Amino acid sequence: MDAATEATRSLQGLSSELTARIPQLLEAMRTVGAGLDLHITLDRIVETAAELADARYAAIGIIDETREGLSDFVTYGVTARQHRQIGALPDGHKGLLGALIHDPKPLRLADLTQDPRSAGFPPEHPPMRTFLGVPIRVQKEIFGNLYLTEKRGGGEFSEEDLHMVRVLATEAGIAIGNARMYAATRQRERWIDGSVAVTTALLAGSDVDDALAVVAEQARRLADSAAGIVLLPDDEGGLEIVAVSADDPVGIMGTQIPPDSPVAEQLLAGEPVFVDDSATDPRMVTDIAPRFGPSMMLPLKSGGRVLGTLAIPRKRGARQYTAAERTLATQFAAQAALALVLADAQRDRERLAVFEDRDRIARDLHDLVIQRLFATGMMLESAHRKAMVPEVTRGVGKAVDELDVTIQEIRTAIFALQQGPAEAPSGLRTRVLREIGTAAVPLGFQPSANFVGPVDSLVGERTGKNLIAALREALSNAFRHAQASRIEVVVDSTITLPDGSEGVRLTVADDGIGIPEGGRRSGLKNLARRAEALGGSSTYGPGLGEGGSGTKVTWEAPL
Repeated sequence: MDAATEATRSLQGLSSELTARIPQLLEAMRTVGAGLDLHITLDRIVETAAELADARYAAIGIIDETREGLSDFVTYGVTARQHRQIGALPDGHKGLLGALIHDPKPLRLADLTQDPRSAGFPPEHPPMRTFLGVPIRVQKEIFGNLYLTEKRGGGEFSEEDLHMVRVLATEAGIAIGNARMYAATRQRERWIDGSVAVTTALLAGSDVDDALAVVAEQARRLADSAAGIVLLPDDEGGLEIVAVSADDPVGIMGTQIPPDSPVAEQLLAGEPVFVDDSATDPRMVTDIAPRFGPSMMLPLKSGGRVLGTLAIPRKRGARQYTAAERTLATQFAAQAALALVLADAQRDRERLAVFEDRDRIARDLHDLVIQRLFATGMMLESAHRKAMVPEVTRGVGKAVDELDVTIQEIRTAIFALQQGPAEAPSGLRTRVLREIGTAAVPLGFQPSANFVGPVDSLVGERTGKNLIAALREALSNAFRHAQASRIEVVVDSTITLPDGSEGVRLTVADDGIGIPEGGRRSGLKNLARRAEALGGSSTYGPGLGEGGSGTKVTWEAPL
């Protein structure tokens, strides 16, 4: 209000014509000061300024963070059709607009086309001659410039017009400052809410994949980006994309950044990377980089340890990230890193519980079951020697042989239970069997497994990793929700996908209670997301039980 009062005081002692227009000016100031939405405020300013100075056209050029050009250009009087015909909006790097950026002083011209600083107009641009330009200051900083052209009636903009617009520009600066503060506050609130959503999803019992997916989805929404991507360190020392939120995720999941990439080195050292254009930056070496424009790549760091990276790329040609957006995204990444630490702790607890259970079962099998079977076998051997009837002798001998085989199978199962994760061979068939064996402990029974085709040689490493993750998710869902007594797993590497390409199909079917109406679908969404990222699909339907009860999950992806 002090600035507005000072600007109005400068009108004192001026002409009676200007004094008569003061009510109009006050009404214009009231109109400009109403509302808190920045874009609506800018539209209202240009319209009000045009009416106040009786101009045909008006515009506000907003100076970018480099102070060298314009980040936005809001117009009044130019139709949508004219905008399309003109093409790109001015960037403020040349002409009168650029001159006012570097020398922000009021400017009044009778014919702007005759000014030596004028750069001319593009084709289809409306003719403009008379010109009035006034800087807009927000808290002593130049926010942009207010431009008016084409005084109605054919005359020039008068000194009175200049005074009126200067006062309006002062009020516009106050209104813009308020709108920017309001927008910044709302923006911070949204990022805080997003951080809360990530933490809440984890504390609600979501698994690691769910937590990573929530981080990607929330980051994409909050940053208004084309994609939200989470990368984790891989075995080779680089980074691998493990979670994606995008309209077109095909080909993104599983993409790797090599360890010798400057980007990977910087991120793994805990330093953020900001890219103006992913498609042209030489540091961006992946196949997906040409899809995107401005990007933020933020290390997920907690307690000095780099857990991974959050990448938030925008579409090509989209606006650059502001300093405020970079700060908020960095804070969000720190909160997401904490969520990943909690997820890791939860996963470790679950693994410990499984391993403890496996150790207990192995001990029980060795100390109790095998000993009892061995004792039973000894009793049968004694009975075999005393039996006089040939049929009895043969029957007892067969029973003893069966007991020997059973003891060997139990010993093999004990060995498998006692194997550590690092001891698992790398073949896909073996990894599938290992997942099934691990799931058998909490399930209380052994799911069956069937393989069609040479799965070890046909299925690629990237697809194989995701197939194992999908199998783990499906078996976990069956254990937690299905109440099944029978599960069949089939891996078929001989299928043909709908697009004609060769693929692999994972089928996990059970005879449980099926999927209840209104139940959670997060696990099924994870399966679909993994498949779609590889160019495949995931569906579910009736299971193995009587009348189709239970659930059958079908997961397909290219080889």
